[in-house]
Amino acid sequence: MGEARLKVDFAGLQAFVSVAELGGFGKAAEQLHLTQTALTRRVQKLEHYLGLRLLDRTTRSVALTAVGADFLPKARAIVAEMTSAVGGLREMARTSSGSFTLACMSTMATRLLPALIRTYADRYPGNRIRLLDLSSNDVRDAVLGRRAEVGIAVHSDVHPELAERFLFDDPLVYYCHESHPHASRPRLTWREIQGSDLILVRGFTATRLLIEYQLLKHGVRATKGYEVQYYATAVNLVEAGVGCAVLPWSVLGAGSRAPIRRIELVGPKVHRRVMLFTRRHTSLSPAAQAFYDVAQRVAAGQP
Repeated sequence: MGEARLKVDFAGLQAFVSVAELGGFGKAAEQLHLTQTALTRRVQKLEHYLGLRLLDRTTRSVALTAVGADFLPKARAIVAEMTSAVGGLREMARTSSGSFTLACMSTMATRLLPALIRTYADRYPGNRIRLLDLSSNDVRDAVLGRRAEVGIAVHSDVHPELAERFLFDDPLVYYCHESHPHASRPRLTWREIQGSDLILVRGFTATRLLIEYQLLKHGVRATKGYEVQYYATAVNLVEAGVGCAVLPWSVLGAGSRAPIRRIELVGPKVHRRVMLFTRRHTSLSPAAQAFYDVAQRVAAGQP
């Protein structure tokens, strides 16, 4: 009942303001693309709802009552504000403009995410992204908790309230300095990294557990020379020739970084499935939906 009244009230306000500003029902009806009968009915419903007469009308003229003249500036402001708000939403929908919050795992944030955001920014230059740089599990929690509309993280246990869309496979590879004995190898087995001075990234993460499992499975007792908090730190130490690391391919993205070598790890090939996460049954804002679409196209190699 309340919603129905609200609809009638705004339509009546709009009709009243138009009649008052244009000085008659004929011009107001033309401006609002209504018949004069429909316009008259809207004004009458507003007056009935208010319990006051706003317009005195005869067969020849229309004039504001004292109450109507006092009310007109307020009604005009309400109509203008609502019209502006609705117009802004329509423009947002048309241009996919606005801002949104993206949660992304830290391995993506080094190289691949900036390139993706650059593509998005080129297409939607006025949009803004609030970025949460988190672990994969925290990304999922951020989306579930509505702190982020879209998340980029590694696939794990299916959650009934999360929708997932595959982006790309992210293999684990061996990072070493160009002076390392393995630097010229196109690929290595897990067993062949026995004895490497491995730089490990600390934390109870899916990637760390995946690496530890493969090392244990293949009986690899790698020397753990350093343990760091961030992937970028591990890469910097490899670049300095301090040690080697097993890290996701996405840490460096599609580019290269001298003097670092990335060597394929086989026997078996191990990879993470990187996914886009959103809440099920939750509509994305236009800006977030645009990013979601861009991410899928970029991952598929489409322009």
